Amino acid sequence: MFKILAKINHWVLPNYTKEQLDLTKATKMQKAIIAWKYYVTTRAVG
Repeated sequence: MFKILAKINHWVLPNYTKEQLDLTKATKMQKAIIAWKYYVTTRAVG
């Protein structure tokens, strides 16, 4: 289930790595998206 969710995240949610987002300047929403993507990715891999 998490592998499918990870693919959906990849297509739908923004990629902050390519945008070179500075985490110290990220908004709460951007931090929430980063945390969600991290959670799903770690569950999909493990």
